[in-house]
Amino acid sequence: MEPIKDYEPIFPDRPVVYGTFWERFAASFIDGIIIGIPLAVIKYFTQHHFWGRNSAETNLLNLVVNWLYSALMESGEGQATLGKRAMGLKVTDMAGGRISFGKATGRYFGKFVSAIILLIGYLMMLWDDKKQTLHDKMAGTLVVKA
Repeated sequence: MEPIKDYEPIFPDRPVVYGTFWERFAASFIDGIIIGIPLAVIKYFTQHHFWGRNSAETNLLNLVVNWLYSALMESGEGQATLGKRAMGLKVTDMAGGRISFGKATGRYFGKFVSAIILLIGYLMMLWDDKKQTLHDKMAGTLVVKA
């Protein structure tokens, strides 16, 4: 496997600007609202008509919807979830290119590792030169200004 090289922007005439902690936090908040409201409606009807509260099906639905939203949007043409787009950010590979669905999937599930260690995986970006979180490092991705 080829080692990850330093980031070389696709547009070398423009400087690379990495997404800040607060921009990424705001993007996650926006995404939470975008996903949360429709999911809450779906959960309400399924819990009252089909499944019980806090059932395995409800948790699985939540996981699958969040995973597909993140992975499909970040590996798609826009390279960003709606929250990231609103904040002017996009997800790239280490060379500034579009990431694959597999890499976006790895990045999404890597967020659980970033969170489980007392959120230190997220806070790592505060002292990293490229503003990478642990899940960014694991997936070989960057979050940059679009």
